[in-house]
Amino acid sequence: MIYRQVFDVLNLGLVILDEGLRVCYWNRWMTRHSGFDCENIIGSPLLEFFPDLDTKYFNRSVRSVFKFGSFVFMSQKLHKYLFKFEKKVSGFQHMQQSVTMGPIKDKDNVVEHVFIVIQDVTEMAAYERKLHDMNIKDGLTGVYNRRYLETRLKDEFDRHKRYCHALSVIMFDIDHFKSINDTFGHQYGDFVLKEVSATALDTLRVNDALARYGGEEFCCILPETTISSAMMVAERIRKNVESQENRFNATMTSAKVTISLGVSELCEITDTHEMLLKKADDALYKAKREGRNRVVSMTLF
Repeated sequence: MIYRQVFDVLNLGLVILDEGLRVCYWNRWMTRHSGFDCENIIGSPLLEFFPDLDTKYFNRSVRSVFKFGSFVFMSQKLHKYLFKFEKKVSGFQHMQQSVTMGPIKDKDNVVEHVFIVIQDVTEMAAYERKLHDMNIKDGLTGVYNRRYLETRLKDEFDRHKRYCHALSVIMFDIDHFKSINDTFGHQYGDFVLKEVSATALDTLRVNDALARYGGEEFCCILPETTISSAMMVAERIRKNVESQENRFNATMTSAKVTISLGVSELCEITDTHEMLLKKADDALYKAKREGRNRVVSMTLF
């Protein structure tokens, strides 16, 4: 092939298939990432080497190019990847790919072959994920931030209100946090915030949401959860935090901390998500007034 030297130095994958889906061309990029040399794969059916490609979507896409001479585009956001190449970057296990399929026609304008171009967009996808996380995650603790909390709580409130399902909220903060900072320093205080939030997160379900509300105060959204069940969850969080040793390896500083928690539940007269949050916050401050290190619920009348 006259352009083979050019195709082999491209930072893109290039595959050419005939109508029987046999490989007619396989550039160096594909060899590097697949581990299959062109000498071994050219002339063989592509699906023998990549059985995962034998899907309705892939077969329909290739046949569409052969039949209509059209182009097919596969977006990383929708399809993730076409060829399952390993590439572990920022939480991705496989290379993220943008893919283009198109026709190669003969002099009579008949489609003889289909080309597939694969672009590695893993780094770009990882960067987009990082930007997204920065927008919704708290930079210190890694849990959700207040912006995400308010958006998520409104969505959950509207959905649960519409279908008359249970929804509960837990607000908690760390008792005497200022004295922790004053005694051990702000670096240790930051460490405690991360430890407490991690412990709370481990106690929650996958569908629950934990956010840092501000300072040392956190909020948990518990979908499909009655106040009695939310009280049990809150008590588990309280006990788990109270029992853990917060040992800061950098200085070997260690201290136990406690938290106070307030719980509220969606009910018929809860008009807004702000009211639900306010009642949980009121319950939290009631817990603090009653001596801290306890769970208090607030019922709307």
